[in-house]
Amino acid sequence: MLRLLIGNRNYSSWSMRPWVLMRQLGIEFEDTVVRFDSFDDDSAFKTTLRAHGGDGRVPLLLDGDFAVWDSTAIAEYLYETHPGVWPAEPRRRARARSVCGEMHSGFAALRQHCPMNIEADLAQAGRRVWDERADVRADLRRIERIWSDALRDSGGPMLFGEFSYADACFAPVCMRVLGYGLPLGDTAREYLQRVCALPAVTQWVAQARAEHDFLAFNEPYRQAPRA
Repeated sequence: MLRLLIGNRNYSSWSMRPWVLMRQLGIEFEDTVVRFDSFDDDSAFKTTLRAHGGDGRVPLLLDGDFAVWDSTAIAEYLYETHPGVWPAEPRRRARARSVCGEMHSGFAALRQHCPMNIEADLAQAGRRVWDERADVRADLRRIERIWSDALRDSGGPMLFGEFSYADACFAPVCMRVLGYGLPLGDTAREYLQRVCALPAVTQWVAQARAEHDFLAFNEPYRQAPRA
């Protein structure tokens, strides 16, 4: 059986993508959480992951003794045996890969200033970021454009009609928007609600909220919650 190594669900946006994809498509797999720590080169986190192959980061997919790392590479590997990973129509598939590539390599301001933290209410921080960071506002406006263009062309309900990796790829953005209370237009907000209602997403969120694993080094913007 496939095995997926992931980081803390509360924080790990990269882990969320292939996990949601596999769960939503009904691909059988086991998951193992490799707890975040200091991320030093000799940390338990890095050591555990490198023992299986790859670059010491999550997610890491194991198919027997064969390792695949990087969320997009995992999606492409799964597509070889599970066509539902990408849209069936060639141009939709190309466009889905394009927007996932943009998500994978871009939106640095949103990532930096609004790191994923499902458990926390960060609306106050979100208001400050939105007021002060034009680059974050530009990132979110671009994401809205990607969503609205895809939904217009496909007719929905997901970005390219049926659920695909593109929707899983943008699921962490939905978590950021909710956690930081960032504003969206009606079309984008309705799409976000559909993503959050996906069974795989609701399961991930529930498990993230149940972790109760506050990592101070990973949250310099927030004090530890009171017991």
